[in-house]
Order: sequence, then structure tokens, then C-alpha cells
Amino acid sequence: MRVESVFGCMKVNCEGCAGCCLDWQPLLAELTDEDGDVSDSSRGPLHSGENSRPPLDDDPNFVALARDEVRDFLEAGMAAALTLRFWGARDDEEGVTIDGYEVAAVAGRPVFFVGLCKPPKPVAPFDRAESSWLPACVFLDPETLQCRVHDEDLFPAECSAYPAHNLALEYETECERVEAAVGGNRLLAESVETTPEDLLLGSQAIGEKLFCHPRPRDLEGTIDRLVDGNLTAADRAECLAVAAASSPGTLAISDSHYEWGKERAVGDETESWVGPAIREWQALARSTAELTPELGGQIERARGASETPGWDTLPAVEDDRRTE
Repeated sequence: MRVESVFGCMKVNCEGCAGCCLDWQPLLAELTDEDGDVSDSSRGPLHSGENSRPPLDDDPNFVALARDEVRDFLEAGMAAALTLRFWGARDDEEGVTIDGYEVAAVAGRPVFFVGLCKPPKPVAPFDRAESSWLPACVFLDPETLQCRVHDEDLFPAECSAYPAHNLALEYETECERVEAAVGGNRLLAESVETTPEDLLLGSQAIGEKLFCHPRPRDLEGTIDRLVDGNLTAADRAECLAVAAASSPGTLAISDSHYEWGKERAVGDETESWVGPAIREWQALARSTAELTPELGGQIERARGASETPGWDTLPAVEDDRRTE
């Protein structure tokens, strides 16, 4: 068994999976249990009615970036790799009305996360013989199902902490949902060093991971497009600039960092392979083109994406998870 043991204290068998890096819910109709019932095991806590502020997007595995990570992506010319998450308000008192939606807010400021987008890619997770068009992380190599930035400075802290964060919060991990739906051993150790206190939750997240937009009117049209899955570069630029200009623990916005972030976000996308690759993926998906993961990977590599190492170079790790 080859294992990508990348999650701190966690031992995880990632080969052939990528369940946490793509939306495999469209495959659920084909993933049935022994009684013929469709498994719903891939639905995370945000999409299973356990959260009173439902996200306005439909990404079941959203990776939230910290402020400095947003700045790093902007500096690298990779604004196109980023997307946004807003939430519906729990009640009228905490919300701001934008485009007909009651959007969750703090002190009248709509709050949002910044994360990694998932363009459609032809992938074959769980040892499937044929590939399917599925929303997959912008940095996921569709051929190897490995992360292109795993060993780089841009690798998000939230990705490196998974699935330890879920275990600390007593949420089911994607590893366990994959095991329940398709079998196999993914989560190889249940020990976890992270505690809920280590996570950016509540007020300590403001300005560091949870960003507050100071001008709700500037988001008119953005929320509609977010819900429809049609965010524009201008939508992203406005919010990325606010995120880059935020101050941890406060609602303050740095004007100079806002202007810098806006300029970087609307800058020349030829700095990176990400934007052109995303546009080609989207065009191919609309054309219902049939591509293998191998051919698909060439789309990214031809534009300068880094190679992934493959699985043969990784050491074998034994499954030491306690079994009943």
C-alpha cells in the first residue's frame, strides 16, 4: 500500500482517491451499498443540514485560505485559482440583503471565505476504469490524483491539517466517507494532535480567515453570480483585495493593501498556467469532450504546471487504525 503521509500526525492512504480534492457526489448514483441503496456518505457537515448558515455555493469540500495565503496566491499571479464562499444568514438580524439573498454578516459587513476553485476535470477516482467529468481542485493532477503544489510554499495550511481538523471537531472525515461508499482503507490512524482551540473559529477568525466586506453595495450582482456558479474575474478581484487588506482580529481594512490586491487580482493572467487551463477545462466540459486523465493532464503541463511525483516513490505505511 502506497501512502501519501502528508497530514502531520495522520496516516492517510491517498493513492487513487482524492476524495477531499474533488466533488464525487455526482458518482453517488453508481456507488450503492449491498442492499442497493444509494450511499450519501460523501455529504459533509455543511451540506447535510448540520449548519444553520448554509453556504451559497455547492462545494462540499471547501478549503479556506488564511489572509497571508491569499496574498501569496496574488503575488504568484494565481487569482484565477481562487474562489469565494458566502453564507445565508441564520436570521434577519445578522444578515444583509444582497441580490435578494440574506447574506450572513458581522456588524453589517457580509462575511466570506477565500478558497480554491474546482473546475471540471476528467478524473477516475477509487480505481474506476473510466474517467468522469467532476469538479476537481485546480491543483489536482487528473492523471496521478496528486496535488501539484504539495511540496511548494503555496500548499494551504488547511490542506496540510486535513483530516486532523475534522477529527478534532468530531466531524466525519472524507477518508471515512470514501471507505463507507467504496470500501478500502483510507484513514490509517485515528490519533490526532490538533484540538478545536488550535483552529481559527469564532471571533479569532475575523480578518485572518473570515473576511468582512466593508461595502455591501459593491457586492450587488456578485452574490447572484456566485449562486449560479458564474463568478467573474471582477467579482473575485473585489473580494480578494478585501481579504488581502484585512487585519487579523479586527474589521480594519488597509487601503494600500486593498489597492495592491486589486491590482494583482486583475493583472495579466499569463503570469500563471492556472487561468488558461481553467478556461480550457470549462470549454471542453461544455463540449462534452471525452478525455482520459492522461490527456487531460497535458492541458495543465503544456501551460507550465509542475509535475507530480507519482506513487512509486512514496513509502509503504501500515494501517494502525484501531479496528473493532
